[in-house]
Amino acid sequence: MRQGAIMQSDDLSPRAGGKEIETQQQYAAGLLKGRVAFITGGATGIGFGIARHYVRLGANVAIASRNQANLDQAVERLAEEGAGEAIALRTDVRTYDEVRDSIGKCVKRFGALDILVNNAAGNFLCPTAKLSPNGWRTVLDIDLNGTFYCCHAGYEALKASVGGGCIISIASTQSFTGWPNTAHAAAAKAGIISLSRTLAVEWGPDNIRVNTISPGPIADTEGVRRLYEQSGMAEVQRRRVALGRYGSVQDIGNAAVFLASPLANYVTGADFIVDGGRWLNYVAV
Repeated sequence: MRQGAIMQSDDLSPRAGGKEIETQQQYAAGLLKGRVAFITGGATGIGFGIARHYVRLGANVAIASRNQANLDQAVERLAEEGAGEAIALRTDVRTYDEVRDSIGKCVKRFGALDILVNNAAGNFLCPTAKLSPNGWRTVLDIDLNGTFYCCHAGYEALKASVGGGCIISIASTQSFTGWPNTAHAAAAKAGIISLSRTLAVEWGPDNIRVNTISPGPIADTEGVRRLYEQSGMAEVQRRRVALGRYGSVQDIGNAAVFLASPLANYVTGADFIVDGGRWLNYVAV
């Protein structure tokens, strides 16, 4: 191992070809030291995985979620990582005042806001012809409106960030390739990418970089369990991935570290696809 690097091998991606495929985190220790991140949906799944990576690399992190029990458990786990500090902020991203207040608490606690990760999301399978206006509105409120609220509420603090602000929003390539039975989520994710590119242009002069990450199917997440496993689509979705396997939370965490770090100082307005080639719609024969 090279000096000053972190090599973690405790997270494994799903089985492929009958064997575990190991992924490792390989970033310089302290890469994010002194940075402050606010992560929505940060208590579980991809959001927690990103928070874990950030804390390991020295960032102070505020994780936001509606579920206080999940938040408390997540903060306890993050405290074991040892490098950065983590706090929990119960927040419903559908309510602008709650978002604004939570970001304010983050800034008050840590003195800054450098990184905003918009990860909170809602989704469920439903044919569009049977989708109720309330179901449509609920997902748009969480995914798209929640992302806008966080960006808007965090703007001044991100603009004041020493070294520049960074916004990372979780999107999906399926919003452009077609996503049957999830018109609400597809429209919301497409909106997130469009919003992010607009903010990249508008806020670039303020030294705020704005990017998105489009994950593929990620194992051990609520989305995969509800959308794929419970619907009997797990194997079909795996076959759509060119690499022939599901990704891991760590794969997305590594991408989020890169985009938040000085390594990506000249990257803005980009959609970082981390999906094993699923967007190519590859189907094994």
